[in-house]
Amino acid sequence: MSAPSRDVLVIGAGIVGVNIAALLSEKGHRVRVLDPEDVAEMTSRGNAAALAFSDIMPLASPKIMWKAPRWLFDPLGPLSIRPAYLPKLAPWLARFALSSRPERVEASAAAQAAMMDLAAKETFALADRADIAGMIRHDGSLELYESETEYEATLPGWDRRAKAGIEFRHVRGADLADLQPGLAKRFVAGTFVPGWKTVSDPRDYALAVWRHAEKFGAKLERGKVARLDFSGQKPAAILTDGQTLIAERIVVAAGAWSTRLLAGTKAARIPLDTERGYNTTLPKGAFDLKRQLIFSGHGFVITPLDNGVRVGGAVEFAGLDAAPNYERSRIMLDKARHFLPGLDPAGGTQWMGFRPSLPDSLPVLSRLPERDDIVLAFGNGHLGLTQAAAMGRVVSDLIGDKTPAINLAPFRADRF
Repeated sequence: MSAPSRDVLVIGAGIVGVNIAALLSEKGHRVRVLDPEDVAEMTSRGNAAALAFSDIMPLASPKIMWKAPRWLFDPLGPLSIRPAYLPKLAPWLARFALSSRPERVEASAAAQAAMMDLAAKETFALADRADIAGMIRHDGSLELYESETEYEATLPGWDRRAKAGIEFRHVRGADLADLQPGLAKRFVAGTFVPGWKTVSDPRDYALAVWRHAEKFGAKLERGKVARLDFSGQKPAAILTDGQTLIAERIVVAAGAWSTRLLAGTKAARIPLDTERGYNTTLPKGAFDLKRQLIFSGHGFVITPLDNGVRVGGAVEFAGLDAAPNYERSRIMLDKARHFLPGLDPAGGTQWMGFRPSLPDSLPVLSRLPERDDIVLAFGNGHLGLTQAAAMGRVVSDLIGDKTPAINLAPFRADRF
């Protein structure tokens, strides 16, 4: 018996939303995607372009908690909080600390490993069906360490990845130089992950996925949701202009803004915050970058794109409304110049985006506790591009009343 075809409204046209639209429309559902902006105009426009399928370790960890006091109150550090935002963030930080306990870290890593296995499978399958596999680069990544102490501190995390079947190798000397010529001499070792991928440009990739969804009938509608309404037989989105959009199923995939739409539900209490990420995109030719370079001790990466080189990352907690602090972009670019002495820093474009972040580093992926006709799909942090196709697959399963492809217990909306 075939699954029913349904009228589905997806709120959010970022990378997660367009992957959901693609997977749903392929199954014959009638899909509308609603967003105030065009496709991938917000956080999905300027991310680091990584398909980080090996990145199963949560941000919350004993190692981070040891570093946190030094980092958090450095306004230009790799993980910082604006002082005025601290009172609002305090409950999130308390949950983050709880999530850093070893047993919680192991549980999150196991859940993330299952998500990543599905993400890799679904990403490559969708790229083949959409004829966009050529937009995925298979160069691997190189994580770099400035001291033996820094290198040794990463080994437990690599051991956990090895248990999950993730391939990597630690490199030094000539092997390190071969993987990325032109590195500064300060780096004593590195870890090469051959299965790490990047895309040619994250916005271009999102637009390509959206064009595939359009071929199956998906439609984009522009509008800003004020709230969801459950008073009728079917759920509805009430827009700020007074318009009402009714659907058989609604998917909330609005990234860092998602819980703002869920007033009056238990899900409104989900501890969703935003990791504000910064970057600078340099013109093509700024440096001959062979693959994505990861400077975990400094909280940023350098990525080769079709149109240039992107230097970015770090985490700033300041909420959705505070003005950007582009001094953070400048600091990362200055560090990049020292790490890659041949890098030309001229002509860059600065950017800031909002990563939707939960304390245990796992997304929310489940039905709304009170209603089966609302599906929640948000909170992927810096892994939205990586996990977007897996989110689409699971949402498609839920909308089609099928058994989800992975165990959703770790991703429940009511787990907090």
